[in-house]
Amino acid sequence: MDSRRPPLAPACPTLPEYVRHWAETTPDRRAFTFVEHPALHSRGIHRTLTWRRLDVRVRALAARLADEAGPGDRVALLCPQGLEYVTAFLAALSAGLVAVPLYTPGLPGHADRLAGVLADARPSVVVTTSRARDEVRNFLGAGGPRIVVADEVPDGDGPGRQPVPLDPGAPAYLQYTSGSTRAPAGVEISHGNVVANARQALTAYGLDTRPMTSVGWLPLYHDMGLVLSVAAPVARGALSVLMDPAAFLHEPVRWLRLLAAHPNAVSAAPNFAYDYCVATVTAGQKEGLRLEKVTALINGSEPVRPGTADRFHAAFAGQGLAPGTHCPSYGLAEATVFVCAARPGEPLSRFALDRDALAAGKALPARPDDPRAVLLAGCGTPAGQRVRVADPVTREPLSEGEVGEIWVQGPNVGRGYWNRDSEEVFGAEFAGAAAGPGRWLRTGDLGTVLEGQLVVTGRLKDLIIVDGRNHYPQDVEASAQEAHEAVRRDRLAAFAVPGGAGGECAVVVAEHARTAHLAEPDVAALVRAVRGAVSARHGLRLADVVVVPPGTVPRTSSGKVSRALTRTRYLEGVYGGRARAAGAAE
Repeated sequence: MDSRRPPLAPACPTLPEYVRHWAETTPDRRAFTFVEHPALHSRGIHRTLTWRRLDVRVRALAARLADEAGPGDRVALLCPQGLEYVTAFLAALSAGLVAVPLYTPGLPGHADRLAGVLADARPSVVVTTSRARDEVRNFLGAGGPRIVVADEVPDGDGPGRQPVPLDPGAPAYLQYTSGSTRAPAGVEISHGNVVANARQALTAYGLDTRPMTSVGWLPLYHDMGLVLSVAAPVARGALSVLMDPAAFLHEPVRWLRLLAAHPNAVSAAPNFAYDYCVATVTAGQKEGLRLEKVTALINGSEPVRPGTADRFHAAFAGQGLAPGTHCPSYGLAEATVFVCAARPGEPLSRFALDRDALAAGKALPARPDDPRAVLLAGCGTPAGQRVRVADPVTREPLSEGEVGEIWVQGPNVGRGYWNRDSEEVFGAEFAGAAAGPGRWLRTGDLGTVLEGQLVVTGRLKDLIIVDGRNHYPQDVEASAQEAHEAVRRDRLAAFAVPGGAGGECAVVVAEHARTAHLAEPDVAALVRAVRGAVSARHGLRLADVVVVPPGTVPRTSSGKVSRALTRTRYLEGVYGGRARAAGAAE
């Protein structure tokens, strides 16, 4: 039944109106399936909501929330990944409230962030589930917001409730940034923003006119997880299949099995997840796995590494995975999420660029086999929005091949930051009229345009500037993790700290691999290897290299390494290596 092409989606202005439309026109079609993995090698237990059943649950929960809060109040979602999370999000929107997608207090390492976000958002109501109720109540303490348990709200609360008229320009939810470069801030995403971005993403990946199934493990509190696994399927009337992020991390082949089980599958993952699958999925697990019907695999890391795509497709070519499925993409919470994407079925666009020229703001070609070349992937073109590259100081538009700050303009750009001044970020204007009038979003990301494609090179706030030269931290990190086998991949941070004479110096904090049992001489050898590689490839003398146990380098709520928090902990002496390395560097 679900393999039939769904009807073309109407132009509804809000997600709740899409839910009501599909409940009326395709009531028995599957809307959302959550696959639970209760045991280590479980193949999964499927729970499904049809569009009719989803509408019933959304109406019931919306009615309860409307009784507990007034229009415009914030509703924090502290639910585990699952169908209740989807229902709670759509119900908050349907009730005319402002959803705040978050997570349960048990998420390791993120209790302080959760407390900070709740203090900033000031929700009137918290929605959770019976499974998480006790930990949520204990975390909120006495005098906290009212708690609504989603799975205990009866269907009978919904009948007779009249839909609340929704203004497309009003805030639908607060999307808190991941906090990789600064303290998390809540971006006000309007009803119109999220619908526009869902349509833009569907168009970019060619999913607006052909069948699709979204298959995802990204957390629903993350911008890409929310848009790709909830907003886009709702706007398209397509099935969304969800699993818990922890289920993927424990056994990555589960994700691949779901991709194989659902024709026309579309999914997204950060760069590390593709490398993780290559390293952990065994030959035995690959037997019987067929991936030839996968439509698109979105890689949303910044920047996307072409080598990762090559390794992933080499590892699973025998399972029928087509080489054109890998789609490097670029986005950020301030633009709802999606900005640019490479189209499915097209060859990966890769660029070898001269490292020194790139640091000086010019994207000049280099030989791919040159050890000093930087290899980057093109992130395609925008859909339904405008993207330009600007000089971050003069605000002049830059030409193709010049590196500057990425600016975005479109109906998907959020209203601003909740409860703080946003004009500098959301209200930028070009110094000249050549780029076009109007207000633009300053992303804080650096990039250039090559052969008509956006190429992301790094983040403005992350730049390491030593002796007047720019160094991209992810480039330094790549050299460091390739220098010694005991450096854990994608679990290290390079950043700048105050140095002598008012300048800055560079530091690397790296986790050692779980398989490595490092004695002190091994640490010394690892440090020498990292220093040597960074010096040879970047001409950069590291003031400090600190090796820490697995799990020590902090990550954001979206799974990225938090350079900002790593730097803060380093300066506070948490890693205990600064004085030792300063002496070793002499």
